[in-house]
Amino acid sequence: MPKTLEDYTKEELIDIIKGLKRRKKFGLVWEDKPEEIVSLCEANLPVVEQIPKLAIEKLKDAPTSIIIEGDNYHSLSALNYTHSGRVDVIYIDPPYNTGNKDFLYNDHYVDGEDTFRHSKWLSFMSERLRLAKELLANDGVIFISIDDNEHSYLRVLCNQIFGEENFLTNLNIQVRYAGKSLNEEKPFKPLLEYVLVYAKNARLFQPNRPQEQYTSDRFVYEIEELGKGTEVEVSGQKVTVFKKDEWKLIKHKEGANNLLKETWISGSIYTTMSYGKVFQAVVEPRVSIDGLGSLYKVHGRGDDGLGYRYYTNPQKANATRGKMYSGIPLSRIEEMSSDEGAVRFAPIPNFYDFSADFGNIRHEGGVGFNSGKKPVKLLKQLINYHKGKDITVLDFFAGSGSTGHAVIEANKDDGGNRRFILCTNNEAGIAEQVTYPRISNVVNGYAGYKGIPANVRYFRTSLIAKQQTDDQTRIELVARSTDMICLREDTFEKVFDSKAYRIFKNDNHYSAIVFEPMAIQFLKETLDKLDDEKPAHIYVFSLSNDTYESDFADLERIHELRPIPESILEVYRRIHENQNVRLGA
Repeated sequence: MPKTLEDYTKEELIDIIKGLKRRKKFGLVWEDKPEEIVSLCEANLPVVEQIPKLAIEKLKDAPTSIIIEGDNYHSLSALNYTHSGRVDVIYIDPPYNTGNKDFLYNDHYVDGEDTFRHSKWLSFMSERLRLAKELLANDGVIFISIDDNEHSYLRVLCNQIFGEENFLTNLNIQVRYAGKSLNEEKPFKPLLEYVLVYAKNARLFQPNRPQEQYTSDRFVYEIEELGKGTEVEVSGQKVTVFKKDEWKLIKHKEGANNLLKETWISGSIYTTMSYGKVFQAVVEPRVSIDGLGSLYKVHGRGDDGLGYRYYTNPQKANATRGKMYSGIPLSRIEEMSSDEGAVRFAPIPNFYDFSADFGNIRHEGGVGFNSGKKPVKLLKQLINYHKGKDITVLDFFAGSGSTGHAVIEANKDDGGNRRFILCTNNEAGIAEQVTYPRISNVVNGYAGYKGIPANVRYFRTSLIAKQQTDDQTRIELVARSTDMICLREDTFEKVFDSKAYRIFKNDNHYSAIVFEPMAIQFLKETLDKLDDEKPAHIYVFSLSNDTYESDFADLERIHELRPIPESILEVYRRIHENQNVRLGA
């Protein structure tokens, strides 16, 4: 068990204080009081077990989505075995820690007077976010809803866990109308909530940005050179300078491929873009020489085939910026003449008004939910920031099941094969009375809402107490790991079932579990009788991490051997070791 404050000697505490003083001053440092639900995993191993009677199967040859009932720390621990590096999108709507009995820590609600209110919430979130990070694919992304109560703290925590360099944006979401009445005692009316967005690796995640047709509409300018100008060299660039009365700007009513576009050299264009660097190096040093309103023809630049770009210096004495005039890039002209046309990507805004959707949220999914419910429209938008249509979406604060609803509708919208994993506890019966009924309603239909076929399986977490010996623990873990392996392999169709071995399948492969090594020969004979060539992933029980490779040497079917339970225990050991390191145990 991790140490508590009372377990340390005076000398040990002095050493800890000295170590803290040597740390960087900026960041989150809090007193860790172990969360009981986390500490349980020191003496118990979490597993997930399927509840077959709650399975929903409505769509043949389609992916299976998952609901897991239980504490999300235990669910995430099990998922670290079944889905490590395989989740593409995570969306969570955690408790906002308002002090109004919305956040439970060690079986006690944290109120606004609790001195360690933020510390407890950060400790709670830290453990779960660290597990969640391991689940994300390398190009995965996480969205976290939050409000003002913990927004700033969460941002620093996420910087520590995911890396500040992987912060993508802070989405500002209007959740209520400005005119809606609130508590009159509050001098300010909060209209916004936020969604923090982090990538597992910002270099690998490319968001699905809004697209628009690239046209010549903005290319309406023509520059007429009224004289030869003066040729000079500035910063190694060949430049032709036209004084104010040596050139003329003509603006046409309609755009054309042979005309120019006007771009202000200001803001980020001035500071970071190559256009701005040319303006700084070529134009700015010449203003006092050439006078205001001059034109600069910078040769050897541009991708529009002209062989030059035009720049202007400031037009007024108190101005500092100028403009650039450029033609349509040749590659764009080629795209515009193709059957597909040319497409340009617009930046994603960081403000959205969903006040109307939050106002009409009560009837979504056909279940009541007093607080925290998010509109399906918002969640679909977040999910669709990922370009993939066959992705896995995880929500480990699933609550009302809105994320699952959004995934099912997103698949209907574009024919995708996304799947969801929803994790929720069953406090006040929420898993059984809200989350599952919500998903069932969406699949089967409710109150005028036409059902959308999908496949869903229901799991429940449980804990396996560590036995007196490691071997006894291993035997018990393997005996109850079948459903976890089926979840890992996505193989739920039973092919063969006995006490000695089991075989399951999906459209792509078989998974087999050997509980008794003496049954290996019988398993091979069964596999040989199957009249297809699908590969097999074979899990073999071993007390010593032996895969029995030589015993499978004569199996002609393509196969992979995976020892159990060592591969499961290895994941849990890593989780506990990392947690103990953070707690200083």
